[in-house]
Amino acid sequence: MSEFLPDADFERFRSLIYNESGIHFSSSNRTILESRLKERLRLAKLDTVGEYYRHVSGNQDELKILLDAVTTNLTRFFRNAAHWETFEKYVIPDLIERKRQSGDRTIRIWSAGCSTGEEPYTLAMFLTEILPPGFTFEILASDLSLKSVLTGQEGFYAESRVTGVPEKYLDKYFEKRDGGYQVIDALKRHIKFDYHNLKNDSGRRNLDIIFCRNVLIYFDEAAQEAVVNRFWDAMAPHSFLFIGHSESLFGMKTRFTFLKTDWACIYAKES
Repeated sequence: MSEFLPDADFERFRSLIYNESGIHFSSSNRTILESRLKERLRLAKLDTVGEYYRHVSGNQDELKILLDAVTTNLTRFFRNAAHWETFEKYVIPDLIERKRQSGDRTIRIWSAGCSTGEEPYTLAMFLTEILPPGFTFEILASDLSLKSVLTGQEGFYAESRVTGVPEKYLDKYFEKRDGGYQVIDALKRHIKFDYHNLKNDSGRRNLDIIFCRNVLIYFDEAAQEAVVNRFWDAMAPHSFLFIGHSESLFGMKTRFTFLKTDWACIYAKES
């Protein structure tokens, strides 16, 4: 048992975090929670986890900060090449053909768990390059971490963060600034960044594509299933779901169809 975080307090905090976000802390990652709590106690100038629990329980702003602190924001531009091959060579051509028939020329995407914005900006670069004349796109980018959302909204990245961006895209969609690169406004205007807790309904409907990669792994099975079913409600009758390569909907009560392309496995809504 930890002297800093006794078992009873560990249970209280992991229940609070789970109930508010769906994020599940097991005994194996208890040390991560401890380290985040120590930092919050230091900044709040409190002595015990009991005091901090009372503080965070009655303070929505502090609760958001805590949830931000316990999330892991690991991302990069053009992450998982197989997904981008599938996006460019299968998903977008399919949607273009269907939208030509319907007369709707807008592709709507949600980057759920967007972290610091690399994924939605990658989406925007691809779409700007491959969509035919007359088509446009809208991207909603959301995350539980307000700090990450604000970083994405600013669109400025240190040089070390853009190493995965092809040179032709770096030249076309970024401006070199002291210490890094700034995403150009013409790309940013297609993306709306927003704070969102996946435990709640986003209110969005008729989305053509949802990217939610390496997010479900932080939830237990019940929370995963609830999130995935809310995605179903948010998506258009013919649409596509991308999740992390180590994640799966296998065993869940969900209506998504498993789809194996030449490049990667994704999920489709067909109804």
